[in-house]
Amino acid sequence: MSKFLKSTALAVAVSLIAAPAFAGKFGLGRPALPEEISAWDGDITPDGTGLPVGSGDALDGEEIFAEKCASCHGDFAEGLGNWPKLAGGADTLNHEDPLKTVGSYWPYLTTTFDYIKRSMPYGDAGSLTDDEVYAMVAYILYSNDLIEDDFVLSNETFFDVEMPNANGFIVDNRAETEYAQWTGEPCMQDCKDVVEVTMRALVLDVTPDQGGAAEDAVAETAEDEVVEVAVDVIDAELAAAGAKVFKKCKACHQIGEGAKNKSGPLLTGIVNGEAGAVEGFKYSKPMKKAAEGGLVWTEAELAAFLAKPRAYLKGTKMSFAGLKKEADQKALIEYLRSFEN
Repeated sequence: MSKFLKSTALAVAVSLIAAPAFAGKFGLGRPALPEEISAWDGDITPDGTGLPVGSGDALDGEEIFAEKCASCHGDFAEGLGNWPKLAGGADTLNHEDPLKTVGSYWPYLTTTFDYIKRSMPYGDAGSLTDDEVYAMVAYILYSNDLIEDDFVLSNETFFDVEMPNANGFIVDNRAETEYAQWTGEPCMQDCKDVVEVTMRALVLDVTPDQGGAAEDAVAETAEDEVVEVAVDVIDAELAAAGAKVFKKCKACHQIGEGAKNKSGPLLTGIVNGEAGAVEGFKYSKPMKKAAEGGLVWTEAELAAFLAKPRAYLKGTKMSFAGLKKEADQKALIEYLRSFEN
């Protein structure tokens, strides 16, 4: 008998002798103690069972979010690349291409806390304290316009927050209503008389180009005098560059025909318009105060605000870090100018 066969036979014999002692088990380790299981048991149920004691607000959450989450989810939870969007999507669930976020879709806020505490931040899961998680959840709620920036989220105030889609789910009763239809022998050929495409999965978002630059207008007076009326000419090339910069704003703002308020106000006609004047938008207290003081969004004021919003207006709801490049500021303002009321 070869050495290989001898060693194999010996191994089998040893395993057979040892088998009864380890029947049904690997024979490794020991049962976990109750206190060890408890240390890992972080379940939080929809009724709040399991919520830890703690608190945090959006202002603190913004700093934590910027440090630990913004690289994937964006500065104001708008999502970067293929990473999930956490804010936006209000009133889109009945659209052809709905945006499902914490604010628009999730029915239970406890799911948000549970998931962040258990799985985030990416690559360092479980490193956040309970207070940090409360603060980050508060920031996500604030980014979805569900709370004010000074609202303190805690285990005591958790259910003061109403999730917009809390009643948007139904009980899965397919076992009773549908499963019976799927039993029996499946049809394998000639199952339909006619096969046709009835829907397409891809939704195309085609936006037409904006019109050309304005020209000097000519007006006639009652005395048939020809008077030249100076009209600001839009720099089409600069505005086109601004359209690219505006992609950083689209998660929160809309502009142009059919634009609506999102987590930020619509921006149509903002250049040289009065601050805090968009109908139906809930402005922060500092912005309301600035509006009462007569703030007008001239190009100079807009440039200063866009450079560093939170330094320009302390307490603003706009969490965007700002446009550092003056060229980007000018291009964006030119783009905004191309949309008048």
